[in-house]
Amino acid sequence: MLWTILIILLALWLFGVIIDIAGGLIHLLLVVALVVFLIRMFRKRGRH
Repeated sequence: MLWTILIILLALWLFGVIIDIAGGLIHLLLVVALVVFLIRMFRKRGRH
């Protein structure tokens, strides 16, 4: 699920960079997705 969201946001970010539409919002969402991904990875690693 998280990978799907990350891939969709990455595709939208690339589209936003190319077309330059709503770039700020896409960058913000991409950063939020990256932070959530990193937090989940560190928590998962800490359980083992």
